[in-house]
Amino acid sequence: MTATITDEAIRQRVGNWFPSLADRRRYRCHTDATDFYQVDYGDVLVLAGHPYLILNNAKEGRFGLDDQEKFWVKRAVDLESGQRKIIKLVFFEKFTAHIGNIAFDCFRSPRKEARILERVANHPHFMHGFATSDAGGNIIRVLDFIYGKSLYDTIEELTSSHERYFFDDFPEILEQFKTCIEAIGYLHRQGEKHGDIRRDHIIIDRESGDYRWIDFDFNYRHRENIYGYDLFGIGNILIYLTGKGDLLVPDLFQHKHPSFGMLKPQDRNIVFNHRLANLKKIYPYIPESLNRILLHFSVGANWFYEHVDQLLEDMTQIAI
Repeated sequence: MTATITDEAIRQRVGNWFPSLADRRRYRCHTDATDFYQVDYGDVLVLAGHPYLILNNAKEGRFGLDDQEKFWVKRAVDLESGQRKIIKLVFFEKFTAHIGNIAFDCFRSPRKEARILERVANHPHFMHGFATSDAGGNIIRVLDFIYGKSLYDTIEELTSSHERYFFDDFPEILEQFKTCIEAIGYLHRQGEKHGDIRRDHIIIDRESGDYRWIDFDFNYRHRENIYGYDLFGIGNILIYLTGKGDLLVPDLFQHKHPSFGMLKPQDRNIVFNHRLANLKKIYPYIPESLNRILLHFSVGANWFYEHVDQLLEDMTQIAI
């Protein structure tokens, strides 16, 4: 198979997997995806002589931005195997994130994600795939599709009370999340970092049950601890999982929660100051061993974790 694949050859392959799409129209073929807006539904992207049928743009629903399209991320089908793929084209962006008084310069790095894909190829708690270059020299990542829901969607769909969730569901979720933390430790020991640790960047694999990290193309320039940004991301997820969602300080005030008067500024999340980190003040049955960990990610913390092994060691003391 070469990059000069004929329209008839493409039509035959589309017909193998999608008979309803194998019409008489001509398929637009791309070998250079520099302008990712031009790579659209029904087109074929040929990478290293291998054809992929583009279906649609990936979407991301998060923090009120429902179904926000990511035009540089394409859902696709491998026309040789029929397998579903996610294809990430090159898109550069950068921003500065602040945690307390620490600034992190963040930017997308396709090269970093390509490098990590090689290093986690056999690791069960990361997405898998490979990187290749298109005719324009862009580093394109072709990812295996993971069938399953994000950790965020899974928690949001639970309808039980917090207390019932905490004693019935949370212990198993916490154990699974530990495997995710250990996976980040595996990455850090190789001198790499995830760069964009969020609760919607963990997919619960429907087939294996494994919690798997996705989307590690963000990089950041560290000014202090190389792994600090990742660790704060882990802390945010742990607070979210412990609380069965975000406990927002304005909501506690609006609903006149009986514990609101006991809250202090230092009880807030150091990254997102409108969220509560000291959850034991709202849910007194949370064990002190767990709440002490959460407080390491609060405004009042006077010491932060420097690597995941410190966090994991503290987590061994949790008893629910």
